[in-house]
Amino acid sequence: MLGICRGRRKFLAASLTLLFVPAFTWIYLFSGSFEDGKAVSLSPIESQPHSPHYTASNQRERESLEIRMREVEEENRALRKQLSLAQSRSPTHHRGNHSKTYSMEEGTGDSESLRAGIVAGNSSECGQQPAVEKCETIHVAIVCAGYNASRDVVTLVKSVLFHRRNPLHFHLIADAIAKQILATLFQTWMVPAVRIDFYDADELKSEVSWIPNKHYSGIYGLMKLVLTKTLPSNLERVIVLDTDITFATDIAELWAVFHKFKGQQVLGLVENQSDWYLGNLWKNHRPWPALGRGYNTGVILLLLDKLRKMKWEQMWRLTAERELMSMLSTSLADQDIFNAVIKQNPFLVYQLPCFWNVQLSDHTRSEQCYRDVSDLKVIHWNSPKKLRVKNKHVEFFRNLYLTFLEYDGNLLRRELFGCPSEADVNSENLQKQLSELDEDDLCYEFRRERFTVHRTHLYFLHYEYEPASDNTDVTLVAQLSMDRLQMLEAICKHWEGPISLALYLSDAEAQQFLRYAQGSEVLMSRRNVGYHIVYKEGQFYPVNLLRNVAMKHISTPYMFLSDIDFLPMYGLYEYLRKSVIQLDLANTKKALIVPAFETLRYRLSFPKSKAELLSMLDMGTLFTFRYHVWTKGHAPTNFAKWRTATTPYQVEWEADFEPYVVVRRDCPEYDRRFVGFGWNKVAHIMELDAQEYEFIVLPNAYMIHMPHAPSFDITKFRSNKQYRICLKTLKEEFQQDMSRRYGFAALKYLTAENNS
Repeated sequence: MLGICRGRRKFLAASLTLLFVPAFTWIYLFSGSFEDGKAVSLSPIESQPHSPHYTASNQRERESLEIRMREVEEENRALRKQLSLAQSRSPTHHRGNHSKTYSMEEGTGDSESLRAGIVAGNSSECGQQPAVEKCETIHVAIVCAGYNASRDVVTLVKSVLFHRRNPLHFHLIADAIAKQILATLFQTWMVPAVRIDFYDADELKSEVSWIPNKHYSGIYGLMKLVLTKTLPSNLERVIVLDTDITFATDIAELWAVFHKFKGQQVLGLVENQSDWYLGNLWKNHRPWPALGRGYNTGVILLLLDKLRKMKWEQMWRLTAERELMSMLSTSLADQDIFNAVIKQNPFLVYQLPCFWNVQLSDHTRSEQCYRDVSDLKVIHWNSPKKLRVKNKHVEFFRNLYLTFLEYDGNLLRRELFGCPSEADVNSENLQKQLSELDEDDLCYEFRRERFTVHRTHLYFLHYEYEPASDNTDVTLVAQLSMDRLQMLEAICKHWEGPISLALYLSDAEAQQFLRYAQGSEVLMSRRNVGYHIVYKEGQFYPVNLLRNVAMKHISTPYMFLSDIDFLPMYGLYEYLRKSVIQLDLANTKKALIVPAFETLRYRLSFPKSKAELLSMLDMGTLFTFRYHVWTKGHAPTNFAKWRTATTPYQVEWEADFEPYVVVRRDCPEYDRRFVGFGWNKVAHIMELDAQEYEFIVLPNAYMIHMPHAPSFDITKFRSNKQYRICLKTLKEEFQQDMSRRYGFAALKYLTAENNS
């Protein structure tokens, strides 16, 4: 294994030789003492020349074996002597090794920094490394702020979870944005034996804001300095990671390195693999002070208890204040200050072998850290170029990173054998609900989907929007899958207001979406679109869950409940803002209906006014939505009246009515029992009616459905009889639930259904 040093290999080989050479020798001697299948005694008496079994040939063989035995004994004595020297060798014997080349065996004692005063115990001696106990919890701290860093953290966590065999406790120092995103993600991920704690990064700003920092990480790049103060006082040790790290091995191997710390060693770091701290990158380059090449802080082992006793807070603050008098600012954030402290106190550091932090920035010596790329343990994308960095093995590194980037996170929900997870109320409730379902029920899969917890990543891209101060703002809400991605740009051109979208994607599709969005000038120019990824799981399209996710994460008082394959009329956003004031939506229970039309043409000259739309309607270019296949869905809108209407008008609920409406953000959620195709919007409109919402049709608003291939779910509905039977069963159960919740008034829904 890569982590075993060359000396340990020799020690192991020698031990095996001591065990097996004598054993094989005696087996050979014993097997040689059989003749004709019978055992021959090697007793002194029977080996004498007068023995009847004695021959000259036997004598020669005997002498040859005795000579070989003496040789083996001499070899064993030499091996014992070598082992004795290896075991009793003082760490000071390693001081003479000042090799400056990186290798897989490089340990904390094998660098020029030893000459600067690192204690003798800081060496890569090869005594047996204590193993991490089976269910010992490994603590990991990560500083994370913003939308992009939240995505990076997920890839890092995936790589750790993929290899891990121990319970994990992540300590996330996060700003408000990252906390919202990651708290939802981990709550819905539900990975066994993983605990998450958050610490408010914004509260820590005052601790480091006095330090000028030129690094792109900003103020958050300094927060690792205050971990001794931030993390729980009873936490003794922690592994600290940057967000651009990828693990290629079990993190327990790194955790085990803590057992190698000796004396006053409290920091485990890998030497910096660039020439930055040597000060020779360009003319007048003046880096912060460091031991030799300095150390990289992308991976840090912190002995928190000892650091606190050493008064680490005072130590780094005094050093920073002193150096800033001449340096004026940091260039590499916390790394500069860590290195300045180590320069003054070299005994603090335990130098990790460089494969624990292979740094893939340009002009580094990272290629000297490994003999073969498959031997790597931790890859650090510490260049602003990230995946575009120069390295002869960059394709391998990129593929490894992309593997975890697109890896199905649901597969990481595996239990740790023999390690009980902490009791989780949500998980226990879920198991209870699932246990109450009848697996022999033909509609079991439909019912189970209602309780499925889908991993959810909120705000997958940067989102920045402050609602209008007049409390009239409206967010367009919709959901989509990968096959409707092409509608996004068109919707953004038609609707300038905020948008909340729930996307049902696999991990790999989420990365395809990211590349698509980042390559679109239209989408990248919009910061008021919230993209929320709900990861695929199960066989049904959870349409109402998606709608609920998009509804829940709006910041405006009103929302327009639409579908992704509809284009709103130009100017609808401003028209709706005026309508909510005109119709006093803030103080009344109203659902404002936007009449829906459709075209069968993939290329459409979109009508710019109601008059133009009516003309296209008369010419047969447009139709009222679903008039030819599902008239009941929108007939109550009363399109005949709408043609001539100049003021809003009220309509009554009818069976199977499913208009697109504008409502307050506190309206009821969609019912999750309806998945795939059928009754998902109908049930929601029915509940609005049960809650006594008034349905008001807007006279100068419209939206147009664009043609597309049939969805997979509608195909299943049309071709699968059991699908239709289960949908009918779910409808009946929903109506019964309505009767229980809303009493006598809800009986009309049963009557209407029977008459329809």
